[in-house]
Amino acid sequence: MNEDLRKAALAVLAGGTAAGAADIISAVGGQKNPLATLQYLASALVGKVAFDGGWLMGGLGLLVHFGLTTIMAGLFVLAARRWTPLLRQTWLMGLLYGAVLYGLMFYIIVPHTAVPVWKTPVGFLANLKGAMLHGFLVGVPIASTSRYFLGMRNAN
Repeated sequence: MNEDLRKAALAVLAGGTAAGAADIISAVGGQKNPLATLQYLASALVGKVAFDGGWLMGGLGLLVHFGLTTIMAGLFVLAARRWTPLLRQTWLMGLLYGAVLYGLMFYIIVPHTAVPVWKTPVGFLANLKGAMLHGFLVGVPIASTSRYFLGMRNAN
């Protein structure tokens, strides 16, 4: 594997892991039943049966979650390798990328999965909060790891 491809793969894996960890900790932190959140994620693939599957479905939910964040990181890395301005302003590009991902996830992708009950966020403030949270917890880690691994460590 050549060096550029190795760096891109590391950026994808590190970005997907960092974003996935930050987002899932935010989602389950402080909850009395974090398993239900993980089962909800699994229900995107298997529907209602996920809620009767215990920790096996919780594990599937984690796989779904980290799989998605890794795909999100991969798309950012692919774009950043072709358009380097994405790596120059990590915070801004990360926030914007995360906000776009939020819109795609909540309004296009999740409604077309097997999730048994889905309600899109209602109101400007709820959507702004969700977009900003997704920007900070998903977009910024992906943009930051991409910048690090793709060689823009000292760029302005």
